[in-house]
Amino acid sequence: MANRNRAEVRNAVHGRIRRKVRGTTQRPRLAVYRSLNHIYAQIIDDEKAQTLAAASTTEKKLGVAKGGNIEAAKRVGQAIAERALAAGISSVVFDRGGYLYHGRVRALTDAARAAGLNKNEVIEAEAAEAEKPEAAEAEPAKAKGKQKEPKAKTKKEAAPKGAGETSAEPRAKKEAAPKEAKEAKASSESTSAESRKPSSANPGDEAAKAKEE
Repeated sequence: MANRNRAEVRNAVHGRIRRKVRGTTQRPRLAVYRSLNHIYAQIIDDEKAQTLAAASTTEKKLGVAKGGNIEAAKRVGQAIAERALAAGISSVVFDRGGYLYHGRVRALTDAARAAGLNKNEVIEAEAAEAEKPEAAEAEPAKAKGKQKEPKAKTKKEAAPKGAGETSAEPRAKKEAAPKEAKEAKASSESTSAESRKPSSANPGDEAAKAKEE
């Protein structure tokens, strides 16, 4: 049966992420943790096991009334980016902490990018968005170019309907001509056979008549 404990599932996902994502001195890790009412962000150097910068909605300096919404997450993202840049950090790897990448987690990372972290990613994302409309315009053009040209009509298709009706009469005549020829041939054979038959049915009667004469 599948595990339905959300905390255990998140920890398992986070463990898989941490096996792949590791912060270095040149590119530390931006780790995010969120609770029901607050959200936290830390920039960590895993090689030295040090936290280089941190920000959360629990800080009074940020002036956040409620920390469980997207606006609060954006302020934390902006604050962590400003503190990272002040510490000489301009590029980080993102650790979503086992959460889905949407809502407050996404708002925090987007605000951090907008504030100056990972500028290369922002430039690449803008270039990708600019290419999408061009690709969308190119696809209809290709589709129009691939449209099949109408096939040339054959003689049968090109002929008008009236022509088909008139052509039926010569066909009927051609079919009737062999039948008439066969009938004529049969009648001629029958007449020739009748002419070959003897005039009298009994030859003995003819001989008797000759003797009497």
